[in-house]
Amino acid sequence: MSVDTATVAKIASLARIKVSDGELEAMVPELNGILAWVEQLGEVDVTGVEPMTAVIPNTLRLRDDAVTDGGIRDAVLANAPAPEHGFFGVPKVIE
Repeated sequence: MSVDTATVAKIASLARIKVSDGELEAMVPELNGILAWVEQLGEVDVTGVEPMTAVIPNTLRLRDDAVTDGGIRDAVLANAPAPEHGFFGVPKVIE
């Protein structure tokens, strides 16, 4: 795939980047070089290579999923401006 000046201008427009004509001309060979490199990567034989997300093995460190009520409802509601029946009282928003 080859990129020309019109394609670079279209990409810049879609990305909402203001690019001068001189910069457009300079970007054409750069983008063509990047695309050639990507095509070269597509030619690499990767049969037998497992997909990976990192170069070192990572495991998630998760805590036990234990459900608790916290046991501090009264202490939390003590800070509320208008607690009502064990809940936060809020102003009415429906007219």
